[in-house]
Amino acid sequence: MATRLKVKKLAKELNYERNQTAIFFQQGKTYTIGVILPELSEAFFSAAISAIEDTAYKRNYTVLLAQSHDDEQKEKQLVEKMKHHRVDGLLVSVSKNTSSFEHFDSLSQYNIPVVFFDRIPPKEDIHSVSCNMVTGTIEAVTYLLKKGHRAIGMINGPDTLYASTERREGYIKAMLKNRLKFDPSLVVNCDLTEIGAQNALDQLLANKRKVTAVVTFNDYVWLYALNHARKLGIRINEELEYVSYANLPMTNYMSHAPLASVEQFPYNQGQKATEILMDLLSSKGTEPKKSQAYYKVMIESQLVENLKDQRLCQQY
Repeated sequence: MATRLKVKKLAKELNYERNQTAIFFQQGKTYTIGVILPELSEAFFSAAISAIEDTAYKRNYTVLLAQSHDDEQKEKQLVEKMKHHRVDGLLVSVSKNTSSFEHFDSLSQYNIPVVFFDRIPPKEDIHSVSCNMVTGTIEAVTYLLKKGHRAIGMINGPDTLYASTERREGYIKAMLKNRLKFDPSLVVNCDLTEIGAQNALDQLLANKRKVTAVVTFNDYVWLYALNHARKLGIRINEELEYVSYANLPMTNYMSHAPLASVEQFPYNQGQKATEILMDLLSSKGTEPKKSQAYYKVMIESQLVENLKDQRLCQQY
């Protein structure tokens, strides 16, 4: 005891600081988790980041952020960098262009668990948190059908995204549920860029059926399509109405917001994904990998009507 006190006193006199890296190395942990997202600037992912940091910091974990800019090669490079930085685990929302997922599979060799959220790979052997886009799309399309629309277009995302498949599935189910025939020409894919959204809208407007409403992949695609329609002289919410996804705050400040938007609860997704990763890290090495069950969390979406825009329409 006396020796310990002498050591502490001497350390204080010498302004000694513990080498935290060495301590973590001895424990086999860095208490750092990596996060790879498509774009940190997007409001959706900003909300998810807030949840990730809030949840991780409560468990004394540091968060290392990176963005792929929707580039598959960049995403692969970031996975390697995260591995070399010895992160304990990884949270990922995949790039829209990612078509293979071997770079994530290889992390299991280094005992680095991965939890996907929002944009998840179409695989069974993964931990994931996502929003139910099928039911959300059924709600969105049914909402427009109840407003009297029959030729409803959809500007969907790229085929590489599983979320695009879910939206298409929801569109088809909504039509069949309402005893209407599914017209595949009314569902158009785009690459989520402004030019892509404009081209998709042009394709819908050129359809032999007069499209009177459009469901867009997200609020950004809606904004691109909205601006393009206005340039074409189309009267928004008179000749063409929109429903979107994400329910981003920016829509509240637009002169012609979408009639409704599918809320995807990004904070909840980020929080739950982080909690799952923490559980995986706390149980790391305590059970055989073959017997490991995969977390599959599905958060229900919610169609949110833009009452503000409806009140404006009633005034004019």
